[in-house]
Amino acid sequence: MRAYTRLSLLIILVCSNLHAIAQASLLQSGPMVGYTDMVEALLWVQTKEAAEVSFTYFPAENSDEVYSTKTLITAEEEAFTAKFELKALKPGTKYIYQLYLNHQLVDFPYPTFFETQKIWRWRGDEPEFCFLSASCAYVNETEFDRPGKPYGGDYQVFKNMASHPTNFMLWLGDNVYLREPDWNSRSGVLHRYTHTRSLPEMQELLATRANYAIWDDHDFGPNDSDKGFYNKNMTLEAFELFWGNPTYGVGDIKGAITSFQYGDIDFFLLDNRWYRDPDKLHKEGKTMLGNAQLEWLFDNLVTSEANFKVVAMGGQFLSDANQYEMYSADGFNDERLKIIKFIQDQGIKNVVFITGDVHFSEASVLREEGMPTIWDVTLSTMSSGPNKNGDQWKNSYRIPGKIYTDRNFGLIKVTGSGKDRHIEVSCFSKDNELKWELNIPKE
Repeated sequence: MRAYTRLSLLIILVCSNLHAIAQASLLQSGPMVGYTDMVEALLWVQTKEAAEVSFTYFPAENSDEVYSTKTLITAEEEAFTAKFELKALKPGTKYIYQLYLNHQLVDFPYPTFFETQKIWRWRGDEPEFCFLSASCAYVNETEFDRPGKPYGGDYQVFKNMASHPTNFMLWLGDNVYLREPDWNSRSGVLHRYTHTRSLPEMQELLATRANYAIWDDHDFGPNDSDKGFYNKNMTLEAFELFWGNPTYGVGDIKGAITSFQYGDIDFFLLDNRWYRDPDKLHKEGKTMLGNAQLEWLFDNLVTSEANFKVVAMGGQFLSDANQYEMYSADGFNDERLKIIKFIQDQGIKNVVFITGDVHFSEASVLREEGMPTIWDVTLSTMSSGPNKNGDQWKNSYRIPGKIYTDRNFGLIKVTGSGKDRHIEVSCFSKDNELKWELNIPKE
């Protein structure tokens, strides 16, 4: 009887493990942490086929206080993705979360957690925090890639990024690269998002911190695409399905636009594609952001009481190299100068642009007597082909020595308090080697 009992238990254990493995095989990508606020956070996941999905979560310091989400069933029409808004969370708390597929727990080789933001105003100093930021993630798929040497590579960059404990990751656009078979059909667009998001090296980065994203031309449509792209409603839908931003658009303004606060910093995430005039269009008053979005940005910069105002957009802002799709090129320079003039005339201090697109990293600064200093930190590229000639571009605002022309990412720390508050930017190579550092002090 005893031997029979042991055999039965062994069979049950084996069957249970096989069942759990089968459920894990349903996982396509994720889980991913979306936005995190003080009392709310978002979790995202994608399955390979229709499945029942749910999460449990609990404070790291109290595993007995377990909460459960509702169960959702993923569907093909939404690329088998599911989002869960976790509410009534405790501020300033680390939560462990667990994924269940068809009611079976899925195990991961790394911890899965997120942290809610602290309530700090009128209670103490500004909290120190840090985040990662970078742009341009090309994942090879031979059947659809350009001929010749693969354009993507060095995917270890994502694992190296994940090795830095940070509060969130800010994706700066070209997070996927839509290709010719993709952008003309909904199935093609969703395939490209699915293929890129499923990269094994990317999963820990997604699962262990909040993720915010903007887009640029390759997420939006064809290379250098603009407001005339006929399928932009579809690509915006895909962007919404695969990211966990606080909003998609603000008020009546449509697009991949949002804003969030983290600690004492206001972040403004801009859409430089939805309203963009064609690059080859010859006319006065060309716009990259559109009047409504530009007015929204101006209003928020003026009213912000944050110690720093961080503006994220795809193309470089300060550089006057007049190359490719930066703000100084293709007839958009007047709008660029308009933004600079507004910041200066209104006396808005501590504005920092964080930009991508150009496939190399550099830091730029605009200093004029009696005017607020304006910074532009460019962080590009993660796994797309690097621009080895970026150091030959004549950017008169480049800070000497703050440039790197191979695959890279940025680690940004916000430290100090009061008048000593500052931002520390560190640019790391794909192999996790420090290449340059920059200190941005509060004015």
